Amino acid sequence: MMLFELLKAFLFGVVEGITEWLPISSTGHMILLDQFVQLDVSKDFYSMFEVVIQLGAILAVVVIYWHKIWPFHQADKNAHAQGIWRYVDKNIMIMWLKIFIACLPAGLIGVAFNDTFERLFYNPTCVAIALIVFGIAFILIEDIHKNKQPKITSIAELSYYTVVLIGFFQLIAAVFPGTSRSGATIVGALILGVSRTVATEFTFFLAIPVMFGAALFKLVKFGFSFTPLEIWILVVGLVTAFITSIIAIKFLMQYIKKHTFKAFGWYRIILGLLVIAYFWFVK
Repeated sequence: MMLFELLKAFLFGVVEGITEWLPISSTGHMILLDQFVQLDVSKDFYSMFEVVIQLGAILAVVVIYWHKIWPFHQADKNAHAQGIWRYVDKNIMIMWLKIFIACLPAGLIGVAFNDTFERLFYNPTCVAIALIVFGIAFILIEDIHKNKQPKITSIAELSYYTVVLIGFFQLIAAVFPGTSRSGATIVGALILGVSRTVATEFTFFLAIPVMFGAALFKLVKFGFSFTPLEIWILVVGLVTAFITSIIAIKFLMQYIKKHTFKAFGWYRIILGLLVIAYFWFVK
């Protein structure tokens, strides 16, 4: 029995690790997966579990991009001679300020109305609609920007006005499951003239405070009283999400160097239609 539940947790971790970073909606896929593969746990534990395993995905970003997100560095030998052993990278600190600003809409509104959003929109129909709408958006935006040179080709070039707008796109994902947090912010960034690579990396960095905050909120709300089985389920989900995320992130960054996001748009549309067909005509 325990082994079977751990295998389920492994499956949830794989789905989380893949869909968190590809712009196809991790929350949407987790809701759909729960319709077919249900963990033998309480409703409150599962509500916490599906958010907290995102910490595994976040750790993957931290490991891969550590040199780009950690602002405190070892000084060189010349600086050592002057008694300077460490220095602060000003550009990285400015980037974190931009990330903080971009997180405000989702952080303030998303947390304040989290229970309301879950009650109103966390269902297969809303997931399907969001999958289709943003799938169409990816295709249209890629067609509109075809052969156009992006205006912004580095994170340093992102203005405060631009990151605020990207933050509001992130808020859409906090409200409507199936939108995809990465999908919403990438779509918003592309509309604003940001290159695919910069849009994707900035989306990864945005996820660190947002997902850490969401996971901490859910964990505190649930409490720290776990059964042995619940601890193992959480550990398996976290570790699996971490390993799978590393693979998914590296795949996506290589993929967008030669391809557009249109394939993800078509995937979203097809999946959304299948969800509608299943829940409206089969179930």
